[in-house]
Formats: sequence, C-alpha cells, structure tokens
Amino acid sequence: MYPNLFYAFKDLLGLELPFLKLFQTFGFFVAIAFLAAAYTLTSELKRRERLGLLKAVPEKITKGKPVSTTDIIINGVIGFILGFKIIGIVSDWENVSQDLQSFVMSARGSLVGGIIVGAALAYLKYRSGQKNKAEKEVTVTELVHPYQRVPDFTVMAAVAGLIGAKVFHNLENWGDFVQDPIGSLLSFSGLTFYGGLIVASVVIIRYARKKNINVLQLIDSAAPGLMLAYGIGRMGCHFSGDGDWGIYNSAYVTDATGHVNQVDPSKFQEVLKANEQFFARQYGGLEHIPHAAFPKPSGLSFLPDWFFAYGYPHNVINEGVLMPGCTGRYCSVLPISVYPTALYEIIACLLLFALLWSIRKKIKVPGMVFGIYLVLNGIERFFIEKIRVNTKYDIFGIHPTQAEIISTLMVIGGAVLIWYCRKLYNSAKTIS
Repeated sequence: MYPNLFYAFKDLLGLELPFLKLFQTFGFFVAIAFLAAAYTLTSELKRRERLGLLKAVPEKITKGKPVSTTDIIINGVIGFILGFKIIGIVSDWENVSQDLQSFVMSARGSLVGGIIVGAALAYLKYRSGQKNKAEKEVTVTELVHPYQRVPDFTVMAAVAGLIGAKVFHNLENWGDFVQDPIGSLLSFSGLTFYGGLIVASVVIIRYARKKNINVLQLIDSAAPGLMLAYGIGRMGCHFSGDGDWGIYNSAYVTDATGHVNQVDPSKFQEVLKANEQFFARQYGGLEHIPHAAFPKPSGLSFLPDWFFAYGYPHNVINEGVLMPGCTGRYCSVLPISVYPTALYEIIACLLLFALLWSIRKKIKVPGMVFGIYLVLNGIERFFIEKIRVNTKYDIFGIHPTQAEIISTLMVIGGAVLIWYCRKLYNSAKTIS
C-alpha cells in the first residue's frame, strides 16, 4: 500500500523524495477524480449546446471595479497560512519530515514566514486591482456558456462534497465521533461518497437554477463523469488502504510480509486466537467477527490470490498487527485477509462509466441518463455492501447499512426519475 506518494515513488521508481509525504495517495486520486469529472462534464455540455439542448445565458458583468478590502484581506490570510506552513516546513525540515501530515494539521509553523508571505500576497492583490482599474466602472452584458460554469461546479462540488462526506461518515460512525470529534472532523480519512454526492447535488442544482441552466440536461451531462469519478476515487481507497475494505475472507491468511496464502478454513480460528488482542479490540470479542470463506475457483486460476483476499500491508490507517522488521509510521498488516471491495468497485464503475458514455448520445429523453446512473450506482453499491465492513442500523428488525439505505433510495429515485422524464417527454411531443 502507498499511504502517500513518497511510498509510491520509492516502491515503483526507487526514488526517495521526502516532500512527497505531503501528498496523500487518497487525496491525489480524489483530485484526479474531480479533474476527470470536470473534463467529461465540459465535453458533454459543449456537445449538448451544439445540438441546441443548452444555450448561453446573458449575464451582466462589471468591469473596472476596484479591488475590495475583503479581497485583499482574504489574499493576506491565504498567504499567511501558506507562508506559516511552507516556511515552517523548510526551517524545521529535519523534524517535520518525519510526520508531515501531523505538522500540516497542527498549530506549528513559522510566524515570520506567515507574515511575510501574507503581506506580499495582500500587496500583490492590491497592485493588481490598481493596475487593472479603469477610469470608470462599466457594466456590460456577456453571454456565458454552460460549460464555462464547470470551474464553479467543481469548486462547489469539492467544498460541499467534502462537508457532506464528513457529516455522513460521522453520522454512520457516531461512537467514534463522540470520542474524538475534532480528530474525526480534521482527519484525512473518513469520507462517505453518498454524503458528498447528496450535499454537492443540492448545492449545484440550486446554483444551476439561479443561472438559468437546464437542470435535466446538466445532470445528464454529469452522470457519466460521476461514475468515472467514483471509480477513480475508489483507487485512492484501495491503494492507500483507508479501511474501505470488505469482511474477512477466512479462506486466506496474511504472512508477516503482507502476502496472502490460501489455507483450510479451520485455520481461521487459529489465527483469531493468535491475534486475539487485535480482534477483541476491534470487535469486542471473537464471536462476532464478519467473515466468509471463498477460495479462488479453479476456473479463475489466472487471477492472483490478492484479487480475492488482501492484507493491505502498510495501510494508511495503521490497521492490523505490526510487520516484523518494519520501521516507520505505516507498519501494519491485517492478520487475516479481507475482500478488496474497493478493487471490485473500481472495475465495476469503470465498466458502468463506459456503458453510460456509450448510450448518452442515443437517449433523447432529458433526465433519463441520470436516472440510469442512479439505478446502476445504487445496484452496484447495494450488492458490494454485502461483503463490506460497515455500521448497521436496527430498523424494525432489519439491519441495513447507511449505504444500503441510500443505494436503495437511489434505485427507487432513479426509476421514478426515468418514469417521470419519459412521461414529460412524451407529453411534450404530443402537444407539439
């Protein structure tokens, strides 16, 4: 596993570049996911505008407006934070390099560096405003194309999505949140995709309505990119080992180096007892440990064992037992291998993205592509939950996970949306 890019470059290229410890593997893939979604959304919005399904909207823009005091202050604050941390890293590199992530999230830094960089950025903002200021403010009307709003969509999705993902994750893991609320909110891990999707969708749809963008065409344009972004985001989960894995596959155990070995299921109990302290800490005992034995079928012998069970050595959350001879911060491995559910979702979502991308030009009913996305994503997530580790609720004797509840609602909502959009489309055709 690669907790951050330092480990990836060291393992894959043999390069040891300490500054790469700043860049978490999960965060790297999340950034790539946003860029991929933005690219596909831009492409689709342009295509739909060429077909006349979307149109540019006139908007009044004021030019020659002086830079406000608020803008200067914001630039100064951003500069202070950057200088405070970056100069702090450079000035105390020997100590900071041991744990860059903790340093970034701490109150440590260089006060002098923060003041210098903050003042510099504030001054540059002021000078930029003075240089570009016209003799007189002029208000002009310009046509703004829907695809030109993609940067706004991306920023809103990032901010609202992060907030929603954190809120839903902490609601799902309320016990952990109560024990350490600050740590839970500020940690680099612990994000629920559906929470981010729901909150970001609400914010973006409200914005689209305000800017007179056809919402059904917008969500259809976004659907393939959302599926692609989910698949890429799961790459971050898998390659960092962030805990989004499945239940134990009791047909496999993990050796001290992190390699998986197929064993008789009876070996499961032996390993449990040998690592009783770890399992008792996680599950309160050895009686309720989620597992299912599934050895590799003979017909799939060409697939590696880690496709069916994986120990996630050097995982970013330090889950498991210590690996002998390992030094450093990330030295844990799961003693019993788990189903690599993130890997399954990567494959499934990339295939579903290809499906949505291939049918997007054939479907003429506005809103239907997004309805299909909701159904496919809901079905995929519902079934993967059967072998994932998640908090379960007790609802009238039924014990679903948060993701199962939301995915079921997505399937129902997607089906209703398809029905409603088809009805609306047919009614419009009849009238015309």
